Amino acid sequence: MHTISLKRILIYLVLLVTSFALLIGFTINIVSQVGQFEKSLQEQALSYTRIIASNAARTIVFDDTVSEKQRLGTFQNTPFIEHIHVYKMDEASGQLTFFSSYNKQGLAPIPARFSKLERLTSPTINDSNIEVSQPVTLDGDVIGYVYLRGSLEQVRLFMWRSIAVAVVVALVTLLACWLATLRLRKAIVQPLDSVVDVVSQVARDKNYSLRLPSSQLAEFDTMAQAFNTMLDRVQQHITRQRRAEEEASQLNTQLEQQVTQRTQALKESNSELLKTLEQLHQYQGQLVESEKMASLGDMVAGIAHEVNTPIGLSVTASTLLQDKLAVMQEKFDAKRISTSEFERFLTDCDENLQIIYRNLNRAADLVTSFKQVAVDQSSEVDRDIEINSFMNDVLMSVKPRRLNPEHFPINVHCAGDIQVRAKAGPLNQILMNLIINSMVHAFEGREKGQIDISFQLVNDNELEIIYTDNGQGVDADISRKIFDPFVTTKRGSGGSGLGLHLVYNLVTQVLGGNIHFFSEENNGVEFIIRFPVTVLSNA
Repeated sequence: MHTISLKRILIYLVLLVTSFALLIGFTINIVSQVGQFEKSLQEQALSYTRIIASNAARTIVFDDTVSEKQRLGTFQNTPFIEHIHVYKMDEASGQLTFFSSYNKQGLAPIPARFSKLERLTSPTINDSNIEVSQPVTLDGDVIGYVYLRGSLEQVRLFMWRSIAVAVVVALVTLLACWLATLRLRKAIVQPLDSVVDVVSQVARDKNYSLRLPSSQLAEFDTMAQAFNTMLDRVQQHITRQRRAEEEASQLNTQLEQQVTQRTQALKESNSELLKTLEQLHQYQGQLVESEKMASLGDMVAGIAHEVNTPIGLSVTASTLLQDKLAVMQEKFDAKRISTSEFERFLTDCDENLQIIYRNLNRAADLVTSFKQVAVDQSSEVDRDIEINSFMNDVLMSVKPRRLNPEHFPINVHCAGDIQVRAKAGPLNQILMNLIINSMVHAFEGREKGQIDISFQLVNDNELEIIYTDNGQGVDADISRKIFDPFVTTKRGSGGSGLGLHLVYNLVTQVLGGNIHFFSEENNGVEFIIRFPVTVLSNA
């Protein structure tokens, strides 16, 4: 590790602080003086321009260019003035024309500045010169202009002289600081060297009986007293430590025996805990299977309810048709059938047969739909899914558990005719559990509610499902652990707390996707589900 001497640090620090202070002070001073000098030149240039404009009025009126030329030549003794132009206003055209000029000896003439005159009524400083103009007036009318251009060479010379003086003063000041620091260093470093010697001996020889001498400097004397006190305490600590080591050696033997006994007891406890954990996993698996069977029971109830209606209508229509046929048979045997009665009989037969045909077809469609749902629930094999048709089957399956559809509608939003290949069984169970969860928990004690289920394709190979309801929402305590097993607000009302845990496992483990949950109390819930699919078409 590279080290640096305190002596050098002290010298470097003093010189650095002094240099920085001098640099700031001289910079501010030079900038201020140069600014004042520039302002003085601007005022001087403006005064010359006004004097020239005042005197030029008579020569312009009498068109006396010779007198004006001679007067301008008197500025040869003014070193900072480089060029002076006097312009005359042509009465006929109203345009400015060149009247007279002055150019410093050794400088070439410059072009006329007609376009810049109005902007230069106040002095303007460029890179290397100063420019100013003033109108020549007579009885309030402008009869011409005076343009003056001066050099900033005097400003630069003034600035460099100021910098040179500042550098000389800074060097002298730094030299004085360096000499003063050398004297100060001796007063500080000598007592510090004695401290270093004693500390080095203590560290090298471990001789804690050494003590630092007193010093005339208050800070070093205080440090010596504190260091000596520390050495006293170190000696006392070493004595106590030796005693403690002897006691620790005796305790180690006893401790090893206790550790051996407790390690054996811990192994036995761990074995029992592992067995208990395995049983817990088995019970949890059984409860999840029970949840699946409960969902299947709801589907069977849906079959019984939905299929009974069209079959009952078919039975009623066939019974009515049989009664009409018996009446017609009696009239036929008695040969009392009229043409109108026979036509009415044929019409009734056609209507009843149509009723029977429609309702039997309806029952067949329902059985086919429920059969597909049952196959999906028991299968994790990929199959082709048309989203709209698939959702119709899901809504039919949960119909027994739904609340009044008019007051609690379920809206399905699908962007186009989406067809994908995915595991229909797990997806069916996910949607059924979410819908039943809303019916049981979200809308309890409410007269109206709404569920929205949106489907869309993202990244060309993922299906996103956004499930929302406007129910009573979930409080923050439940929301943080919503997907944990056995978390429910219906513990005493038959709730197992495994519905959303099953949903989470199906999404993450079976479908290979992810699910996110958002909710605020009294503002409903939102589930966002994404999982990979094979896209078949997207109209």
